[in-house]
Amino acid sequence: MPQDISIIRNIGIMAHIDAGKTTTTERILFYSGIIHKMGEVHDGNAVMDWMIQEKERGITITSAVTTCLWNEKKINIIDTPGHVDFTAEVERSLRILDGVIAIFCAVGGVEPQTETVWFQADKYKVPRIAFINKLDRSGADFDSVVDKIHDRLTKNALPVQIPIGLEDNFEAIIDLLSMKAYYFDKDDQGINYYSKQIPNSYLEIAQTSRDALIEHLAEYDDEVMMKYLDGMKITEQDLSKVIRKATISKQFVPILCGSSLKNKGVQLLLNAITNYLPSPLEVPAVSALNKKSKETVEIHPEINAPFSALVFKVQIDKYLGKIFYIRVYSGSLKKGESVFNQTNGKRERIARMLQIHSNKKKDVWELVAGDIVAIAGPKFVKTGDTLTSQNFNIQLADINFPDSVISQAIEPKTKADEKALMETLHKLEEEDPTFKVSQNKETGQTLISGMGELHLEIIIDRLRREFNVKANVGKPQVAYKETIGNEIIGEGEFIRELNGKGQFAVVKMKLSPLTKEDISENKLIYQNSITDEIIHKQYWDCIESAALNACLDGPLINSPVEGIKVELIDGKYHEVDSNETAFSIATSLAVNNALRKAKGHIMEPVMLVNVITPEDFVGDIIGDINSKRGKIEKIYTKENSKQEIISEIPMSELFGYSTRLRSLSQGRAIYTMEYLKYEKVPANIQEKILKRIRGY
Repeated sequence: MPQDISIIRNIGIMAHIDAGKTTTTERILFYSGIIHKMGEVHDGNAVMDWMIQEKERGITITSAVTTCLWNEKKINIIDTPGHVDFTAEVERSLRILDGVIAIFCAVGGVEPQTETVWFQADKYKVPRIAFINKLDRSGADFDSVVDKIHDRLTKNALPVQIPIGLEDNFEAIIDLLSMKAYYFDKDDQGINYYSKQIPNSYLEIAQTSRDALIEHLAEYDDEVMMKYLDGMKITEQDLSKVIRKATISKQFVPILCGSSLKNKGVQLLLNAITNYLPSPLEVPAVSALNKKSKETVEIHPEINAPFSALVFKVQIDKYLGKIFYIRVYSGSLKKGESVFNQTNGKRERIARMLQIHSNKKKDVWELVAGDIVAIAGPKFVKTGDTLTSQNFNIQLADINFPDSVISQAIEPKTKADEKALMETLHKLEEEDPTFKVSQNKETGQTLISGMGELHLEIIIDRLRREFNVKANVGKPQVAYKETIGNEIIGEGEFIRELNGKGQFAVVKMKLSPLTKEDISENKLIYQNSITDEIIHKQYWDCIESAALNACLDGPLINSPVEGIKVELIDGKYHEVDSNETAFSIATSLAVNNALRKAKGHIMEPVMLVNVITPEDFVGDIIGDINSKRGKIEKIYTKENSKQEIISEIPMSELFGYSTRLRSLSQGRAIYTMEYLKYEKVPANIQEKILKRIRGY
């Protein structure tokens, strides 16, 4: 285990589906000597796509972690899914990464999920390298992709490499720093590569591109600026130094190019990872909450500091049970030592530490700041927990996950399957924070909820094949929520005698709708506006917990209530007869009374839908979107006489949309959709929903 944190690179590989993420990762592992035979996604033998469902569908479903060495640097790599149903995998990965490789298809350019991933990386302030892949494909256009990156993502991205040839004629890569052309040996799968002089026909474009790069980079470095203004020679080392500085500070994104499938450019990408992306020492210190002082503190990646780590993923392993992926932010930890879970207050012993390579595991004996590893042994750990040394009382920020938008009823095929089904569902719920299991109080049905039809399809397939549990499932349904449209006050009291002991609690709650600005940050806000004299502070926590729990079951359709502020404004307590149970009951009564009196609204999930279609079908597709209560946001003109239509459409209107779109476009249009927001449904739609659910 390295003690030099500066050699660690924690990176993610992210892009739209089918841009070549997994293929690129396979090449990285091959050239760095981790594997001796490259697998292919289309053959179902890619090392990083190890799940049966991934092999069958040719897509990445779960984030796969691996480690390799290159240029004496240790690179921890997370290959993330490209399909929007599994966007939570990207979200949790970005939370703990120090750098990202954003892969673009040279034909598709900036595709919908690419934008989503890019802006997720913006949110977490993660430095990036762009890699334009598939330059060998028919229709590849390097310059067009660069233009789209400028138009839709950032102006601060410029090529540091340009291709020699495109499509079938793609043969080499020009490095603008060294002004050399790099060729890759076809006979040994590109293992050997060598530099040559740039062909005369490409000298002018290479020099023009280098001049543009220097002019842009001069803004970030005084030394390069002076050399540029004085007309002095700017060396490869000068440029490499300023690119590293500007990339780490998130002011610049270097654009590289190649074809992973044809084994061209991946070693140069590896060089860029080690040269331009930061070590854990070069990224801003992570913030944490000091649990005693309630102040924000910075956690620096120092080996001699107290231990702290964030659990970012839970995985059910067939042989080990639960394993927990962690990012270590400070200190060190040896196998067999114990950690303190700051989230739930439990002490846990670490039985094993594992360096993960896809679905293979290698034991390690010590972890240090900057590491991304898996641990086994803890019993009460979940995603988002903070693990620390015993007396290091800090809490790292949790990971926020998007809401589930689609539900299905599920039941065991036989009575014998009932226990196994519920146990397995709860295991999968622990593993995937966007997968939820709940009970419909009116019908008694078990509901499973997720991010889309594919998400639930994979869950059900795993139940059957991985866990050998048989179940019947209903049709997918929209996961509605509830809110209120007016301010209302509710009172609750619990005053009685039980078993000769008095019970006393009186609570008054005010519920009010949140503004749009508040909703963007918080789904549910709780506020305590009373003093210790009104209700003793020892009951405040149980009142807050009971109030938030009461909002999980709305009065209209038993869905969670969100977009409101719940405020404790008055109450009474008794020094002898009051207790936490009484206040929990009184609080639930107060909130439920207020919700029943308030003007209730049903909220529905709205999806961001991107359709790419030949121009001939644009009119029909727009008409269909309008008929689905959709709103057209933007229309982009793409190459090859195609249009990209970006719209917002309620989830309830999108079941079977793939079949509908194929019919409208003669099978030539493609689409993606992802969760965007919850919005109130129109009054006429609410009436229909209530009639359907209540059965009248």
